[in-house]
Amino acid sequence: MLEVKKKDNESFESLIRRFTRKTIQSGKLIQAKKVRFHQKPISKRAQKASAIRRGEIRSEREYLRKIGKLDDVLDRNSRGKKRR
Repeated sequence: MLEVKKKDNESFESLIRRFTRKTIQSGKLIQAKKVRFHQKPISKRAQKASAIRRGEIRSEREYLRKIGKLDDVLDRNSRGKKRR
């Protein structure tokens, strides 16, 4: 636990600045972010299933595009919105 005590005639801003600097130097923020955003590694089986699913979706989109049911102007990342 970090502890910063206010010095005599020290402004609140400088106290906060000192606390922030100490927090960064301690490495607690980086450690907390590592714990918070940690993702378990995906198993080989799940990776293969995901790759198969992506391939099926890609081939289905390609087929729909070829037969004219899917507009060529659609942006893949915009989920159905037309690209300008």
